[in-house]
Amino acid sequence: MTTLIAISAEIVIGREAQEVWEVVADYGNDVLWRQGVTSMVATPAGVVREGTTTDEHMTVAGGRYHNLGVVTAVGPGLRFAWRTTSGADADGSRAVTATAAGTSRVRLELNVRLHGAQRLAAPLFRATLRRNLTADAERLRNRLQAPTEPAKAPAKPAKAPAEPAKAPAKPATPRR
Repeated sequence: MTTLIAISAEIVIGREAQEVWEVVADYGNDVLWRQGVTSMVATPAGVVREGTTTDEHMTVAGGRYHNLGVVTAVGPGLRFAWRTTSGADADGSRAVTATAAGTSRVRLELNVRLHGAQRLAAPLFRATLRRNLTADAERLRNRLQAPTEPAKAPAKPAKAPAEPAKAPAKPATPRR
């Protein structure tokens, strides 16, 4: 018997869809925006294509996981689907769609199946995975919308001309 946890997160990012796709569809970027991912190696490297395999190491809810996966479909449009082949029993997808000029919407979907004693912790896993997926979408947006140029230091105000030195004041004489 299994317990299915199905969650998704959507976010609008202020970048062109193709630019966002190049980050979302390249597993080499996952360690930069996915919480708990400590290592992700895709073969072949670069933007996914059907058959791309993954080797992922991650930490979730205090547990360490090693997952192998495969990209099962790419398209239509800027979308791909994946599933694990070893480790966690999971599948999902990532999609990017163009919205208003210069912006795009990212949808992340995750389905995790819990087996055996793991099922007892389903409420904890559900809450943790939902929180992490939502935070991942936020980190992705923050990373892509971060300024690309280093911030310039504010201009220093011009120095006022130096005032001439004043003669020291005479000490006050106590009155008696």
